[in-house]
Amino acid sequence: MSEHPEGIRLQKVLAQAGLGSRRACEELMGAGRVTVNGEVVDRMGVRVDPATDVIHVDGRRIPPPSEHAYLVLNKPRGVVSTMHDEQGRRDLREYVADRPERLFHVGRLDTDTSGLLLLTNDGDFANRMAHPSYEITKTYVAQVRGRVPRGLGRRLREGIELDDGPVSVDRFVVKQEAEARSIVELDLHVGRNRIVRRMLEEVGHPVEELTRTAFGGIHLGGLRPGGLRDLTADELGRLLDSVGL
Repeated sequence: MSEHPEGIRLQKVLAQAGLGSRRACEELMGAGRVTVNGEVVDRMGVRVDPATDVIHVDGRRIPPPSEHAYLVLNKPRGVVSTMHDEQGRRDLREYVADRPERLFHVGRLDTDTSGLLLLTNDGDFANRMAHPSYEITKTYVAQVRGRVPRGLGRRLREGIELDDGPVSVDRFVVKQEAEARSIVELDLHVGRNRIVRRMLEEVGHPVEELTRTAFGGIHLGGLRPGGLRDLTADELGRLLDSVGL
């Protein structure tokens, strides 16, 4: 690998990332568990540029130091996915009012859909995360009308035709079912407008409630509606890897 004579010693970068003392980080390197730009680095004294070199430990990306903000919001139903709604409806400003950054959202959720929304002030990151070529997987839980029949998951995985073209899911699971309504969970990487609602209505099960619970492997977990948190270093590292940053 090409070294940076004016850079920072790799074990110091690892220690600053919270992986333990410098001695512990040297042991990680000596065991061949650290890679820089895809190459194993097991000798001491190597200097790197943490802003440009891609560093992994046990296959997990160590995000570069950054002044950018990367946040997860659990958007409540009834809130518009914009920082300023000209019609005076509830928007995202009330949840970030105490943040010093000028934040914007990655993609969007329908006003009547709740759940995970990423917020950032990193434009390159936001553009890549929203770009369809990276096929970021989103997970939704939907309460739908009626009892879901056997075979619907296979039909949706194989794909159905909508007005704006074919669409399919990557995964479909029935979580609960009854005569009047069912709860289903599905993964898909398509980002078209109201795609989950239109897809489920097309197969005869209109959505009554919809929540996005995961985005690119990042999960809501126990984050309450309206709650906001920073991405962990591990979460950010996985997202950066997924879009080639």
